[in-house]
Amino acid sequence: MLIFEILFYSFIAIVAIQLIYYGIIFGSFAAHTPVIPSEKNIGVSVIICAKNEADNLKENIPLILNQNHKLFELVLINDNSSDNTLEVMEGFKTQHNNIKIVDVKPVEKFWGNKKYALTLGIKAATHEFLLFTDADCKPLSNRWISEMTNRFSTTKSIVIGYGPYKKIKGSLLNLLIRFETFMTAVQYLSYAKLGLPYMAVGRNLAYKKAQFFEANGFMNHMNIMSGDDDLFVNQVATTSNVVLCVSKDSFTESIPKTTFKSWVLQKRRHISTANHYKPLHKFLLALFYLSQVLFWTLAIVLSLLTFQWKIVIALVAIRFIVQYVTLLLISKKLNENRLLFFLPLLEILLITFQFFIFIKNLISKPHHWK
Repeated sequence: MLIFEILFYSFIAIVAIQLIYYGIIFGSFAAHTPVIPSEKNIGVSVIICAKNEADNLKENIPLILNQNHKLFELVLINDNSSDNTLEVMEGFKTQHNNIKIVDVKPVEKFWGNKKYALTLGIKAATHEFLLFTDADCKPLSNRWISEMTNRFSTTKSIVIGYGPYKKIKGSLLNLLIRFETFMTAVQYLSYAKLGLPYMAVGRNLAYKKAQFFEANGFMNHMNIMSGDDDLFVNQVATTSNVVLCVSKDSFTESIPKTTFKSWVLQKRRHISTANHYKPLHKFLLALFYLSQVLFWTLAIVLSLLTFQWKIVIALVAIRFIVQYVTLLLISKKLNENRLLFFLPLLEILLITFQFFIFIKNLISKPHHWK
């Protein structure tokens, strides 16, 4: 029947698209062998913007202060917290002379806007080189600052790092969160490797202060609640000014959400920023997602119809082999190889979840960073 043939040839086209993504685009990062830079020991301002994060700051500030980098300051931004976040910051400041506190008071025009608070912190920073993380993040080694900032050079003004989420045993939600984080990293690191950087994560990102002011800060998207990391990078990153840092000593680990509702709210804020990416980036991201959906849909339909089933099975096998090999190589770089034990299940769950978030954001828009 004609409809069966249309579905079959559509499936071949979709598999070809998937092979381009996994074999070429993501494969570029899978095959990437980074050059180990020399020690620079440059002055660095580590910036943390915190809102009601007293407990996390108590745990994570000592890990940052214990970094082996010779010259750095820690800029702590209290974004109008209602708990004792400011008191915790002040307690550390009395014991360490390399801590600077920026206490942000509410301003009606920028109420609830993290970008406003970050702008004040960046202006207060002493050093030209800025390294960002979150209050609930901890560096996984005492070489985090050095590993990230050693990548700066005369041509590289933005350093994109990786920030996984902490593993919680026996939690399917945690497994899905970590897989989603991994797959997001696969994409933004791969595109950056190909010279098409489109985003980064604020829990492990560095750039020069001059880069911030040359772009007029966050003003181009100040009215958007999220995007202090990805929208800024999407705006200022070029084929030549970005460098990756994926050494295991450069990773930061964050505390994941523990309820589906809280994760949905978080991802709604994150995903809503994608509408403001550059057209090419939106097209490539949308095409990848659509090809995933159609791959699974057409593979199932054609299998049930038993139409050209031998070819269908062969194409499915080829796609899975290329996907697995590529993701395995990347997972070893990012120390996430155990996630691949559940690859098909997690892929289906993630596709479904992303569709759910897309529909939710069509109905209503998320507000405020916390």
